[in-house]
Amino acid sequence: MATIQQNIDNIRSQIRHAELAAGRERGSVRLLAVSKTKPAQDIAAAYQAGQRHFGESYLQEALSKQRELAGFDITWHFIGPIQSNKTRPIAGHFAWVHSVDRLKIAKRLSEQRPAHLPPLNICLQVNISGEASKSGITLAELPQLLAEVKALPNLRLRGVMAIPEPETDYQRQCHPYRMLYQTVKQLGMSGLDTFSFGMSGDLKAAIAEGSTIVRIGTGIFGVRIY
Repeated sequence: MATIQQNIDNIRSQIRHAELAAGRERGSVRLLAVSKTKPAQDIAAAYQAGQRHFGESYLQEALSKQRELAGFDITWHFIGPIQSNKTRPIAGHFAWVHSVDRLKIAKRLSEQRPAHLPPLNICLQVNISGEASKSGITLAELPQLLAEVKALPNLRLRGVMAIPEPETDYQRQCHPYRMLYQTVKQLGMSGLDTFSFGMSGDLKAAIAEGSTIVRIGTGIFGVRIY
């Protein structure tokens, strides 16, 4: 069985090859290790392998692991759905939030961000495939929400996140990412430098279409527990 170190080395190699194939600069894509449902010791093993950015979806589980790993220089990303009553601990314990999909949540995160911390990095989640089972705004709603969130203090609006409907065909994988990337670029808003695109199954397509952060869980830690 491959170790977490070997898995991370393999994913990083895939990222480098995808950057090269897309004519992208080496190191232009960051690996976000999705550690939800995985124990703190697995995160520690990934940390020892050089990984520093970790994504969590379940707040109480994440806070428990943050306490256990308080001595590690980890950058924590929240990537799951956000309920209004969870915004305060998210605002206080994460450096990034990828899953903002309404102004109410963004306002609460801004208001509740502790004054001693730097602005919270924000990505807006776009439901690019229009799936009823997934969170996120529509592409048509994106320009207005971008403008509204950008105006909020204590937040740093960075870009967008998407989880398209799963596809095995490469061109079909590329299409939604290309559409979203082009929409954001056409808006011409300053500071939008982050495209949280791509998981294990569509990493190459996501990087070809502009991804700057790929979110990998199973490829690093194995099958999720639940």
